[in-house]
Amino acid sequence: MPESKHIEDRRKSWESGIVKKVTDKNPERKKEFMTGSWIPVERVHLPSITTDTEYSEKLGFPGEYPFTRGVQPTMYRGRFWTMRQYAGFGTAEESNERYKFLMSQGQTGLSIAFDLPTQIGYDSDDPHSEGEVGKVGVAIDTLKDMEILFNGIPLDKVSTSMTINAPAAVLLAMYIAVAEKQGVSRQDINGTIQNDILKEYMARGTYIFPPKPSLRLITNIFEYCAKEVPKWNTISISGYHIREAGSTAVQEVAFTLADGIEYVKTAIKAGMDVDAFADRLSFFFNSHNDLLEEVAKFRAARRVWARIMKEKFHAKSPKSMMLRFHTQTGGSTLTAQQPDNNIVRVAIQTLAAVLGGTQSLHTNSRDEALGLPTEDAVRIALRTQQIVAYESGVTNSIDPLAGSYLVEDLTDKIESEVWKYIDKIEEFGGMVRAIENGFVQKEIQDAAYKYQREVESGERVIMGVNKFTVKQETPKEILTVDPELRNIQIRKIGEVRKTRNSEAVKSYLDELRNGAKHPEVNLMPLILDAVREYATLGEICNVLREEFGEYQESIVL
Repeated sequence: MPESKHIEDRRKSWESGIVKKVTDKNPERKKEFMTGSWIPVERVHLPSITTDTEYSEKLGFPGEYPFTRGVQPTMYRGRFWTMRQYAGFGTAEESNERYKFLMSQGQTGLSIAFDLPTQIGYDSDDPHSEGEVGKVGVAIDTLKDMEILFNGIPLDKVSTSMTINAPAAVLLAMYIAVAEKQGVSRQDINGTIQNDILKEYMARGTYIFPPKPSLRLITNIFEYCAKEVPKWNTISISGYHIREAGSTAVQEVAFTLADGIEYVKTAIKAGMDVDAFADRLSFFFNSHNDLLEEVAKFRAARRVWARIMKEKFHAKSPKSMMLRFHTQTGGSTLTAQQPDNNIVRVAIQTLAAVLGGTQSLHTNSRDEALGLPTEDAVRIALRTQQIVAYESGVTNSIDPLAGSYLVEDLTDKIESEVWKYIDKIEEFGGMVRAIENGFVQKEIQDAAYKYQREVESGERVIMGVNKFTVKQETPKEILTVDPELRNIQIRKIGEVRKTRNSEAVKSYLDELRNGAKHPEVNLMPLILDAVREYATLGEICNVLREEFGEYQESIVL
């Protein structure tokens, strides 16, 4: 009798015997137990891998294909993940102070939050920017702001992640220009630019241009950095915002990897060799409260991506098959009610990301459901990572939950469901077509609606919100942005415009306009020229708006 059959028979005997005697007297809490994404969880999970061949195909060893157990052969035994805190608010001066504070507390990488006008390519003095300058991130209008933002921060010593998408090429050009002014070669700077426009169309909304020219800009960055900025991660393909919009863990992985497929296709179509750019692709995932499902999600994502790159795109380099990712704890899981509970939530989510093998991590602060995080809250969030790293012991072994029957079963089930979504999206003709059709948006909306119904009915318990509630006073220590900030930024732009070489700015903007008319032209050098002469973000984006047009969202019901 096969070993697996023997174990299954023993399980049935156990359930019909001792389990039934107990549950007849004391029924279980629920008829059916589910993960946060509605994947059934059995009473006990049995071994799913029965042969050495199956082990090699599904798991292997850390640092080897299919990378289920991690992309590095020693993982955190070699060094910890990069500890980042996503930060940026108000002026460049204020954000610079926060970055220096975080670095003094042991942060090992910067993660830049930009305000909404910057994210959608408007200067602070543009009428569209009124009421939003510096609110959800730092306001960056010109290279001068970027110089202030990194004043006293050596760019050859720090890794920087920038959450910017539609105008990613402009902000990357500013970063390169700041490095030049510091005397740092572009060959030596390292970090990541999000540069993931497809998820903006489906989940976040900070898009400017239609898909085709947006993909051109992304490919231009791939090509430019492959030659000029080799240590830079040219895209962070983001599931984070897909999850924040209400997707399940399965949808987060599936839609993120489908975006990745679209970007790789576009780069290959532009004439690039897959192994010339694939090792600079990185990913960005969310970490929620269902700890074991999240661990399984990260493991499944690595395995699926490795197969995609090897089997679909015929990558030869193992580095091209590695899914390297940054994680941020779940902003949408934070509650304004009893905000100290968020410290516990973030600790669980941190543990999930680390057990899942993340390469870098941002931990949210307890007060972010109320406003921008205070210094005390940020310190606790960073200490959460440090305690897991230095005190928990979970970093001593690679993939410590491997072999858990539940985790391996969840990994397999998530992988299977992810492939179903990827196949469905391929039937549409790829991710752009699936987004234009409204398929992806509707899947996310339906999942978000189901989740909210469960919260409102009490079926899904949220501490302090629908169970164990208490009356509480409005918190007093909330960080707010001075409404005078927009006027400060307007004055700064005015000073730059007075002192810059206006003729040179006009000339470089004209060259950019001409380059945008010709699809074969790489726009990165032209944007860099304009940035160096202190052309504003809005001026550059408006030139491209005029040539590319603006994307109009289709309504999905």
